[in-house]
Amino acid sequence: MTRDTNHDTNEQDYLARRQLKKGTAGWVLLAGLGVSYVISGDFAGWNFGIGEAGWGGFAIAALLMGIMYLALVLSLAEMSAAIPAAGGGYSFARQAMGPAGGYLTGLAVLIEYALAPAAIVIFIGSAVESLLGINGPIIYAIFYLVFIGIHLAGVGEALKVMMVISGLAVFAIIATAVALIGDFDSSRLFDIAPTDAWGASDFMPNGWYGIWAALPFGMWLFLAVEGVPLAAEESRNPARDVPRGIIGAMLFLMFTAVPLVDALQATGSEGLATLVNVLALAGLVASFFSIIYGYSRLVFALSRAGYLPKTLSLTSKRKAPTWALVVPGIFGFLVSLTGEGDLILGMAVVGATVSYALIAASHILLRLRQPALARPYRTPGGIVTSAIALVLSLIALTGVYAFDPRAFNYTLVLFVVGIAYYAIFSRHRLVAKTAEEEFALVANAESDLAAS
Repeated sequence: MTRDTNHDTNEQDYLARRQLKKGTAGWVLLAGLGVSYVISGDFAGWNFGIGEAGWGGFAIAALLMGIMYLALVLSLAEMSAAIPAAGGGYSFARQAMGPAGGYLTGLAVLIEYALAPAAIVIFIGSAVESLLGINGPIIYAIFYLVFIGIHLAGVGEALKVMMVISGLAVFAIIATAVALIGDFDSSRLFDIAPTDAWGASDFMPNGWYGIWAALPFGMWLFLAVEGVPLAAEESRNPARDVPRGIIGAMLFLMFTAVPLVDALQATGSEGLATLVNVLALAGLVASFFSIIYGYSRLVFALSRAGYLPKTLSLTSKRKAPTWALVVPGIFGFLVSLTGEGDLILGMAVVGATVSYALIAASHILLRLRQPALARPYRTPGGIVTSAIALVLSLIALTGVYAFDPRAFNYTLVLFVVGIAYYAIFSRHRLVAKTAEEEFALVANAESDLAAS
């Protein structure tokens, strides 16, 4: 079968204007990206979970979510090695469940990644206010403008800045832990009076319901680490680097999931508390900065495939997806003007948990339907591991409703709007009929560019 020459030319020109910079990141940079995505969760957001469940209940919630993320990351490592595309979870779901399943997964991740920076920038504003006495829309706008600008300068520059900021945040966590060793008093962990809730005790004062409602905030200690595969097309060796990067990031994050910054002020360590607050700001900025990178690559991939307006996947001379950086940034800034960080955080978690369930299901379906797919890395435990991630993600989804039904319902509205857009408009404008065809087109365009 022969193809029309003009069609091939148009196809090549379309993809030539939608190329990311290859070979920018090795596995260490990718692991740093994964840590950077998440590190703000060690400084802000988790406190809502202790308010719901007490220390003991929140510890259980965080442990359950740690298990969920580890299972999810191991599943993602296999799929990212087998399908090294910029869309991450969307790309895996499209290959496993077709165009509609791929879009729904991409929409869920997009809701998470577009809303999470809006929540984080509100937390950034609070940190800046505690240090400088300034907060509000002007702070939100400055941070969006500066860090989108750095991304527009190019991925190499952006990832290096991200590594420096993440390093400062990790130092803050270590300094906090060391400073508090002498002031640790285990009795203070259980000084919340138990309620009359089912299962309530000194250890979990709000009972099992409190643990359920705290699950979304246990997620905040790991939220967005799943974004490492979004950098696949910019890595040096995707089949090797992405699995190493995402697993390395997850293992590191499991050791840093011990939020202690507020306790410094309670012990009277004001000088160190001020220093750590400055470095905590670096942690918030690191996640803000990195998730901007993540949403831009996801929007780029969805747009290049035709799910979103195709203008959003145009790249600059520096191979930066310009409009994929700017448009979601404008949306996030407008959302941040509500000032409701906990509500926005809850909505981001709804998007995340839906995407996790679909990504875990994709791993199971790919194992069952495409056993011959080349898998340079295989998930320990196979579909049992991904089934654990699937079940826990669905439980965590209901936890958002337990904490704040508004967050659940508002996010549901976003899903309805996004699904309507696909059903009415974008499903008729896809660039390729299948995931395999899309990947082949991208690979051919890359080869043509390299040859030229």
